[in-house]
Amino acid sequence: MSPPARLTVLSGPSGAGKGSVVAAVRRRHPEVWLSVSVTTRAPRPGETHGVEYYFVDDTEFARMVAADELLEHDAHMGASYGTPRRPVDEQLASGVPVLLEIDLNGARQVRASMPDAQLVFLAPPSFDELARRLVGRGTEDPEKVRDRLDRARIEIAAEDEFDELIVNDDIESAADRLVALMQIAS
Repeated sequence: MSPPARLTVLSGPSGAGKGSVVAAVRRRHPEVWLSVSVTTRAPRPGETHGVEYYFVDDTEFARMVAADELLEHDAHMGASYGTPRRPVDEQLASGVPVLLEIDLNGARQVRASMPDAQLVFLAPPSFDELARRLVGRGTEDPEKVRDRLDRARIEIAAEDEFDELIVNDDIESAADRLVALMQIAS
């Protein structure tokens, strides 16, 4: 018999590889439900509404916050982000393992409202490697990269707030460790 579905929150600094690790987990275990966040930022090339994010305007986001429709929400890098509460609750009630890929402030909010959630911090092998990854993306100007690195220092300092730590020195190995923590049957 499988353990009951539990909410797992994966957090860590930008560039730690959260998206890559989550993609590896989902390739192996498509039954893991990944929440789709709401954001006020504009879609990047290739992003589709309802797939990578739900793209909404500031007014709709504020309405969702006021109506307590978001499990967590935060604003950074000039945009707001949040996790719709109802789909998370529905999936957990159905026994489906749920994974959230969110930032530090969001993880803290989830901990406050769902104390039984498992919080997992994904760390880069080193700060230098994190900087290399962020610069290597080539998707943002140097000022935004500096902002992300400044934010990363704060996030890395908070890793003790998490239940588990995974160092992402290899995507497949990090995905293996996350699957083990989620207690997903192979």
